[in-house]
Amino acid sequence: MFRAFSDPTRLRILHLLGEGEVCVGDLVEILTVPQPTVSRHLSYLRRAGLVRARRNGRWCFYSLAGATTKFHRQLLDCLGSCFQEVPEIREDRVKKPLRASVCCAHGRGKAQR
Repeated sequence: MFRAFSDPTRLRILHLLGEGEVCVGDLVEILTVPQPTVSRHLSYLRRAGLVRARRNGRWCFYSLAGATTKFHRQLLDCLGSCFQEVPEIREDRVKKPLRASVCCAHGRGKAQR
């Protein structure tokens, strides 16, 4: 789990997921990194047991996995309080309103055609 927390991009993803479910496209938009990079980091976080995925049609939505140990719970608690002053995390919070505009809105429009 420490390795999962050691990468800045994974830390940003975890922080964003701490506020609720997010699709890959929204993460790409907020983090401004390529989709394969986001997917690779999400895969790493899933293997570490920190993230879970839910598929809805062609979209995959990610959220934080529930804590399974006391250590896991403490790491998740730290996400909410320890990293608030990291500049990239503050910027991600400002970009957050972009959520639901990438995957969800565009994805539904394409699925309905």
